[in-house]
Amino acid sequence: MPNINRRQLGLSAGALAVAAFSPARFSIAQGASSVVVIGGGAAGATVAGQIKLAMPAATVTLIEPLTLYTSCFYSNYYIGGQRTIQSLTHTYEGLKALGINVIHEFAASIDTAKRSVKLSSGKDLSYDRLAVAPGIDFKFNTIEGYSRELAEKSVPHAWRGRDQSKLLHNQLQSMPDGGVVVIAPPKPPYRCPPGPYERACFIANLLKVSRPRSKLIILDPKMTYSKQPVFEEAFSTLYKGIVEVHLTNDIDDQAIAKYDAKAGEITTKAGFKVIAAVANIIPDQKAGSIAIDAGLADGDWCPVRPENFTSTKADNVYVLGDSAISNEMPKSAYAASSQARVVAAHIVEDLSGKPHSPGLYRNTCWSFIAPGNSAKIGADYAPGVQAGKPALIPANSFVSKPGESAAVRQEGFDESAAWYDTLTNDMFQKPLVR
Repeated sequence: MPNINRRQLGLSAGALAVAAFSPARFSIAQGASSVVVIGGGAAGATVAGQIKLAMPAATVTLIEPLTLYTSCFYSNYYIGGQRTIQSLTHTYEGLKALGINVIHEFAASIDTAKRSVKLSSGKDLSYDRLAVAPGIDFKFNTIEGYSRELAEKSVPHAWRGRDQSKLLHNQLQSMPDGGVVVIAPPKPPYRCPPGPYERACFIANLLKVSRPRSKLIILDPKMTYSKQPVFEEAFSTLYKGIVEVHLTNDIDDQAIAKYDAKAGEITTKAGFKVIAAVANIIPDQKAGSIAIDAGLADGDWCPVRPENFTSTKADNVYVLGDSAISNEMPKSAYAASSQARVVAAHIVEDLSGKPHSPGLYRNTCWSFIAPGNSAKIGADYAPGVQAGKPALIPANSFVSKPGESAAVRQEGFDESAAWYDTLTNDMFQKPLVR
């Protein structure tokens, strides 16, 4: 792990303690308590581990169909040729060793009235508290000619880890020089707001080094995007002549209207057409299907109370991570881990009859610009009121600016690497290697 000073640690691994939740403070005998967690990503794995650490005698069950977790966060490093897929892949053995019952099945349904979860095998699991963290699903029906089947076979969104990341990585590696890569970001809200443009920098860097006659075109349904000044600086200097950005404006909508799989042609609603050697179409998104099917959503996303992420649709249920409505707090792994700490504290306090501590949250998103050069954005978040409704209100916001020194950007690059190691070690209860 790179050496980082106290301030850097506060901006990276510090989110793991932002909720002021120390499992040792709450260690209690709760053998009769049963907590079920759906989803083994940054939100679900973290909340399961933190509850078990605080309540060793409680029954904590994590439902996750995959036996290996390959993170979507940091997958752009693999897609861009900067890391191996193995370095992003983790097991659940540390959580199992902690005493968590890890079940590698799908959660088929939730009965919130009976407090039970049915597994794909048909088995029912009862719970006292349920944490639902299924991540995202995709709205494939918004683009003519595009489908889930097409995404899995030949036109990856790569907004999930492992197989999708491998498909896009391999297509880029085999693309001939002179081919065009197209990235089509989704409409908000979606997982990792800066992610499509970070991916653009990785791909542009790859093209610059190994395919100098190729081009990257971004077709964006938005008028603006996260960290825009920093990315624009990179596109006009580091990747001049490689990256072409088509933003939506008051006249032209650059959202994808149609994909012709046979010709590889993409057409936007504004009528712009391009034939892609590699098409990275990222569909619009919604909460994981299990949450929507269980009646935990209003529309595409799940409403929660911002002070603790309890569902407003069902008692004794928490929805956290990407599926939850978290206002201005972005859908990121850092945010999910921060939310998980608050949820774990609230569940432990609830089951032990202790007074509840306030939910405080933090987020930082780092974005690769070039090797040794990362930008960042972030803020603290606290429950408040916005437009007359409960919401998470940002404070102490920060964002990288154009023109920053190489030393500052290197610092951000090192922070990002340290954060990834710290977060995944915490998620999966792995010993920290120094």
